[in-house]
Amino acid sequence: MFTYLISGLHVSSELELPGAIHEGCPAAAADVSIRRGPVPTALDGATARGPTWEMAGEVFLLRVPRLARFRITGGRDIAVEIEPGISDHDVAGFVLGTAFGILLHQRGALVLHGAAVAKDGRAIAICGASGAGKSTLAAALCRGGCALVADDICAVGLDASRRPMVLPDGRQLKLWKESIDRLDLAELRGEAVRRSFEKYYIDPSAARAEPSPLSAIYVLREARAPLKAGIESLALPDAVRMLDYEAYRPGLRAKIGQKAQLLALAATTLGHAKMFLLIRPRGFEKLQDTVDELQVHWDSLER
Repeated sequence: MFTYLISGLHVSSELELPGAIHEGCPAAAADVSIRRGPVPTALDGATARGPTWEMAGEVFLLRVPRLARFRITGGRDIAVEIEPGISDHDVAGFVLGTAFGILLHQRGALVLHGAAVAKDGRAIAICGASGAGKSTLAAALCRGGCALVADDICAVGLDASRRPMVLPDGRQLKLWKESIDRLDLAELRGEAVRRSFEKYYIDPSAARAEPSPLSAIYVLREARAPLKAGIESLALPDAVRMLDYEAYRPGLRAKIGQKAQLLALAATTLGHAKMFLLIRPRGFEKLQDTVDELQVHWDSLER
């Protein structure tokens, strides 16, 4: 049995999950279990369906053709049935990604598609579409002294004072080979995320094991007309809409989550953490300029 800390949750897993950092928590104390087991191809009494998924009550069925099926139940259990000839390694990315993201939605967390880093006891989230450069920017910030809190899936909860906190994550960064070479991170390169992919796990130099207060959310965009490089504040109505758009798998979240609960959580989050557009120049040549601008802006925010 393997144990991990993922999005603030203690996880026991019958599958080894490359890209997740082992934790010494006893399996009996786990919040979530991941196990092998038979998973049906369809759910009896399904109330909602998509091309690769079905939902019935607290059960969510996810099908990844020619790879595996996942049954995610009540925010606490993931059963995995792997197709013949497929390695655990190739399935692990879907367990840590879509399957765990759905589980977090079931638990009512605010789940962003982004990375998060922390310094001086405060965290920022960096959101954006796939390929926007979130992980690359997070890696560059970590090289400058920040600590990695989360990558790809950024889960936000509320503490006892109802402040938004980024929940600590034990997943390693995932970077394409070009980013690794440009950032001179070859010595930290681990396994490939999937066979035939030139995307690799990177062991961060520092990672936080405690929740971090969320001070700001930056939405990453590339500078293309009419957008010009720089940082722009979002008005509250725009920020609410953007926060919904930047959720992890927002279409699935809408099927799973309770809209009123999610809106209340978003409003509370934005009451403490402002949201900005971070429009970056194209190309690696300007990456350090973006890092420097972001650091100055972050430091200027009211504590």
